[in-house]
Amino acid sequence: MNVTIRATLVTAYSLLLGACSQDSSQGSGNAANATGSSALSGGQLAESGGTLSSSGGNSTANSGGVSVVPTGGSGATTLSAGGATASGGTLSSSGGSSVASGGSNDASIAVPTVTGPCDIFASASPSTPCVAAHSTVRALFDNYDGKLYQIRRADNATQDITTLTTGGFADGQAQSDFCLGTSCVITVLYDQTGNGNDLWYQGSTEVPGSPASSPADAMTEQLKVSGNLVYSLYIKPGNSYWRDGSQTGVPTGTEPEGIYMVTSGTHYNGGCCFDYGNSETTRKADAAGAMDAIYFGSSCWFENPQNPSYKCTGGGPWVQADLEWGLYSSDSQSMWNSQQMTFMVPYVTAMLKNNGTTEFSLKGSDATTGTLATLYKGQLPGGYSPMKKQGAIVLGSGGDCCKPDGGANLSEGTFYEGAIVSGYPSDATDDLIQANIVAAGYGKDAQP
Repeated sequence: MNVTIRATLVTAYSLLLGACSQDSSQGSGNAANATGSSALSGGQLAESGGTLSSSGGNSTANSGGVSVVPTGGSGATTLSAGGATASGGTLSSSGGSSVASGGSNDASIAVPTVTGPCDIFASASPSTPCVAAHSTVRALFDNYDGKLYQIRRADNATQDITTLTTGGFADGQAQSDFCLGTSCVITVLYDQTGNGNDLWYQGSTEVPGSPASSPADAMTEQLKVSGNLVYSLYIKPGNSYWRDGSQTGVPTGTEPEGIYMVTSGTHYNGGCCFDYGNSETTRKADAAGAMDAIYFGSSCWFENPQNPSYKCTGGGPWVQADLEWGLYSSDSQSMWNSQQMTFMVPYVTAMLKNNGTTEFSLKGSDATTGTLATLYKGQLPGGYSPMKKQGAIVLGSGGDCCKPDGGANLSEGTFYEGAIVSGYPSDATDDLIQANIVAAGYGKDAQP
């Protein structure tokens, strides 16, 4: 991993952990952001280079600071380009837990000496090791120097794209050279954990799928991450990836699980369903609780012309949980979650945690700056406790997509990186993952 990024992370970890208070179910405690001298008190935040003030529950900032834009009601907010935000202007989640620094941080957690997200998950307390880790952008372990994904050219020649250095970024130039003057698709995302949870496109010989299924175009989006040329997995309707991980470490039944991904708030739609996470091994909509996946997009399960109160606020995109038989922003589909936010920024961090029996949590943030906002933390919806996870992994589609006799995926979305972990990560661990993602430098022409 680059020395500059390592130094940035160590600074971020120190600042985050220095503000930690004793663990509390309500997350009370002092807060500090991951970028420097910040204070959270009575709804006001002073953040490096900008002042955040709270007025009527909505917050604005100057000098490159943080912005919250109301979306039109029910307390929902919009995260617009250039800042971090939280519902209510205090960067706090429901129940008072601070997301500016993870007010429920466990002060006993030591500063990690490693810099990959999966190293952070494994070294945390409690330990929540990655059981699947995928990215077209970078290594998610500090010591990983293997294959990230495979591309296939129009002439059917294939090439594996690897990291440039151990723990480093993808060799995007190799892809540019291999695909020069022709077309390429991404056939498989390799699992970095060693568990073999590789994600092949549905429709491949490894994962037979609907005739309408196809691999994603490899050349649609090129970006810079800390000055490194890389490519995304750019999902369009008909693209979908899958793996049966039920025998290779992916949580099943009521086993607790955490998931994160970095996606885009500028490429999405309302089609079902741009997911990453735990799905059915049958690729059928088996039952409530058979899935546990992050959804990101503008699909609204609350819209009901016969009942005006069943209405989403704003137009999305939202971080939601696909638990099968519905997308959930809270424990109810009969009331809009006022803590929910739209993330219309180029790079978005999305997180889902589910303890399998009583509770799940949703978080989100700009992936280039700021801290996580807790969008929901509370009980599982009725009929979803206990969970009935089956342990397959899906990316880019819903759980009942793309089986040989089934339909095709209808969603759009972008995937840069993500991981599934065994166990229920602490809020402090979530904050360290966000700091790591920010330090990676998404969209940056040079190292942050």
